[in-house]
Amino acid sequence: MPVFSPYAALLSTMPIRAGVVTILGSETHYWDYGPVDAAVTIVVAHGYRGEHHGLEPVIAQFADVRFIGADMPGFGESGPLTEVPHSIEGYAKWLAGFLAELKLEKAVILGHSFGSIISSYAIANGLVDPPKLILINPIAASALEGPSAILTRLTMAFYRVSLRVPEKAGYWLLGNWAIIRGMSVKLAVTKDKALRRFIHDQHHTYFGRFASRQSVVESFDASVSHTVRDFAAKITMPTLLIGAEKDPITAVKHLHALEGMMPDATLHVIPNVGHLIHYEVPRIAANHIREFLGTGPLADEV
Repeated sequence: MPVFSPYAALLSTMPIRAGVVTILGSETHYWDYGPVDAAVTIVVAHGYRGEHHGLEPVIAQFADVRFIGADMPGFGESGPLTEVPHSIEGYAKWLAGFLAELKLEKAVILGHSFGSIISSYAIANGLVDPPKLILINPIAASALEGPSAILTRLTMAFYRVSLRVPEKAGYWLLGNWAIIRGMSVKLAVTKDKALRRFIHDQHHTYFGRFASRQSVVESFDASVSHTVRDFAAKITMPTLLIGAEKDPITAVKHLHALEGMMPDATLHVIPNVGHLIHYEVPRIAANHIREFLGTGPLADEV
């Protein structure tokens, strides 16, 4: 039985164009949303094991902004990187190549979760130079430290096992229904039953779409190898940080610390939401983005 998307109506009014380019060996599929002649273009870097659908609830809120959302290498419809590893550096080089190929070097960059680390590394190392940066649920503390350290190391062990067992068993582990549901339940904060069903359906539909066991494990290792704070001092352009009060991955105190490390950052902490801002409160996130960029009314206000 299909699960109703609370954002389908808004998204259905938006023009969407699909494309594909090859960057560092990855046949990268991307989707181009909104007016092609928009004054502001935003390129999205999504979270770990996600793909372009994940940020659509935020994208759907805008009427006059162009968004480019790719399935990053190794996830969704995009092939793996073959010329560089699936490391933070490798993904940052891919991001720079993607922007150059589409002639979007001056687009605003929006990074969510894992994408926040990739975007920050790329900027700090001179690979990209956007006029502005937006980070949603930025990773501001190491997953190998603090109260989640044991769970992170158990997860690392799980991924190691998925590589060592026979191929069929490895894919079964990585796409296991119970594992994905457990992750989804842990991250979802909303009490709205319909919205929770939608979130779980999104995770079950898309989290099993990956190129290979190797790319999934390499990407996970990359996701816990750095945080945005490692690069914060070198990110000098205006930056919008959108964090969550109940994010189990980055506590509010770390978000405030990150804001203090960045030369020109503004932090908004959204109450009563966790690591799924893009699913649970996309309207609130969109309003913060609109104010930050100075764009026009949101989609249903036009």
